[in-house]
Amino acid sequence: MPSPSAGAVVARVEYGGVCGSDVHMTRGEFDLPHAIVLGHEGVGVIEELGEGVVHDYAGVAVTAGDRIYWCPIAPCHKCWYCTIEKDFSSCTQATWFGPVDKPTWGSYADFVTLPEGAAFFRIPDGTTSEAVIAFGCALPAVLQGVERAGGIKPLSHVVVQGCGPIGLAAVMLAKLSGAATVTAIDASPLRLRLAEQFGATGVLDLASTSLDERLERVRAVSGGRGADLVIEASGHRSAFPEGLGLCARNAAYLLIGLWASQGEQPFDPSLIVQRNLRLIGTQYAQGRHYHDAMKIVSLHHQAFPFEALITHRCGLHEARQALGLVTSGQAGKVVMRP
Repeated sequence: MPSPSAGAVVARVEYGGVCGSDVHMTRGEFDLPHAIVLGHEGVGVIEELGEGVVHDYAGVAVTAGDRIYWCPIAPCHKCWYCTIEKDFSSCTQATWFGPVDKPTWGSYADFVTLPEGAAFFRIPDGTTSEAVIAFGCALPAVLQGVERAGGIKPLSHVVVQGCGPIGLAAVMLAKLSGAATVTAIDASPLRLRLAEQFGATGVLDLASTSLDERLERVRAVSGGRGADLVIEASGHRSAFPEGLGLCARNAAYLLIGLWASQGEQPFDPSLIVQRNLRLIGTQYAQGRHYHDAMKIVSLHHQAFPFEALITHRCGLHEARQALGLVTSGQAGKVVMRP
């Protein structure tokens, strides 16, 4: 392992989260500039600090041996989106995955090298690494998405399509925000049970309900109106027209899971006009969302079963099995444990 350059950090990986995005990359559904080490979710222990690094990106002092949680994107701080819009997740020149022949921060590894500009945060004492990695990039992504959608209003009615880590993070955030009802939709009994543990007031099994039945259930709990916020976290294009149909007038439809599900999906655009709907897309998350996700876990790790969300821990030699588990519907959170 080379020593870190000025402003960089070398950390020993404790857990690398396995994300659905990793599966899309292995299938060739996301263009990569070169061969990479997979893994954009990680928690680890600082091995060595580069020159000038004395605190994390929230100003907390750090030293070798401290546990950290990091954002895998280092924005350029020079483009329109970084300097004018202050939206680092839209940076067109961000450093993401490095090539395999150089120090990289892909977390399917024993060690990572975080470059200068990649935000990292010291994990508070008393908060386990397992609790933080349980939602990996999902909770930061949901935090950014909800921010873009204008927040979750107290006493509102929320529907979450899909109960993988993104969907479960959305369910929990809706519960913490004071939503009157949180309805979770999925085809996996395991994930529906987890949704109830993270705050869903009702669950709908895709395998045993029809589209009309799900619409009727959502309207029944919302005074006949429909959902004020629908969050797509399924990654399946077929969820899109149903999500639109579940929206009440003046509702917002937030798309998070359709990041790499390219292709056309027919829908009636008049619904957007006639119901005064807002359609919001979001990708990735920014350093501040990783910080806030860690703080939420620190504040609420005793109220929600974060650690129990991790159902599978795999060694590096089991990477293929880990990727398969993510799409099986038989897992909560899958992590690599070097």
